[in-house]
Amino acid sequence: MRLIQFETAGGQRRVGVVEGEYALEVLGANSTRELALQAIAAGRDLASEVQAAGLGERHDYLALLAEGRVLPPLDHPDPAHCLVTGTGLTHLGSAATRDKMHQQQAEGAVTDSMRMFQWGLEGGRPPAGEEGAQPEWFYKGDGGIVVRPGADLPLPAFAEDAGEEPELVGLYLIGADGTPYRLGYALGNEFSDHVMERRNYLYLAHSKLRACSFGPELRLGALPAHLEGTSRILRDGQELWSKPFLSGEQNMCHSFENLEFHHFKYAQFLRAGDIHVHYFGTATLSFADGIQARPGDTFEVSLDAFGQPLRNGIAAASGQVRPGLVKSL
Repeated sequence: MRLIQFETAGGQRRVGVVEGEYALEVLGANSTRELALQAIAAGRDLASEVQAAGLGERHDYLALLAEGRVLPPLDHPDPAHCLVTGTGLTHLGSAATRDKMHQQQAEGAVTDSMRMFQWGLEGGRPPAGEEGAQPEWFYKGDGGIVVRPGADLPLPAFAEDAGEEPELVGLYLIGADGTPYRLGYALGNEFSDHVMERRNYLYLAHSKLRACSFGPELRLGALPAHLEGTSRILRDGQELWSKPFLSGEQNMCHSFENLEFHHFKYAQFLRAGDIHVHYFGTATLSFADGIQARPGDTFEVSLDAFGQPLRNGIAAASGQVRPGLVKSL
């Protein structure tokens, strides 16, 4: 089952079940989060909660996308209670690219990036219930940085790059007792500044503080172990770059369970009612092929198991932050 959140022509929020080119309203549901809270209270999974609620009006899903009325498939009414994070060096492609970036500083030695990737290969897939190797982890922002499917990703004036990162995203809700619940997975574009990161790997934290997007659909249940999608960049309506990418646990050095453990082991991430959007890492970057995206370009991330592709443009961010913005009080 795959869910979306969308707005009606009158601006009301709805949750829909995707069936081909249509979305069927889930009766009485205004948000995925509310629906999930009801499922937790009832002691059943999200798919069963949808079935219990029943389905109503049918909407043209492709029209909703074209009209920009599809929302991220999970959000919080207070964006400060949505934490957007991720783990890197989980796929071989990203490790090789990162290693190449940082070899300049390491002068041919084994880089910290490749060393951490090796730790993942050796200990990132522990037996069930056991703690494995700790992955790289990064913070992107709160719900205010999330751009809806189809909308433009804002590029700050200080950015040196507008790089896509096609990824799987885990979507979570913290229950009343502090238990994290995985609602499912979505496609994501983790949008980073690779030029800044290449200057020095200690700039990684800065490079991640950008907008991002995920969706349009939330896929419930377990994922296939092997997934293959395509990442594309369009410029002036023509394909500028395209490459397949592999994901799923078969193509990762860490299990999802291990990545989740090392995120939710921190008590501060177990606040009841909060949602978490966690990017699981990429395997393919256009930056590695010498491509530099720019405002006006369109990113497209597609993978059949997730339904419709995730598309986002790039646009220069409004306003410009300058030195001296902080005032004494």
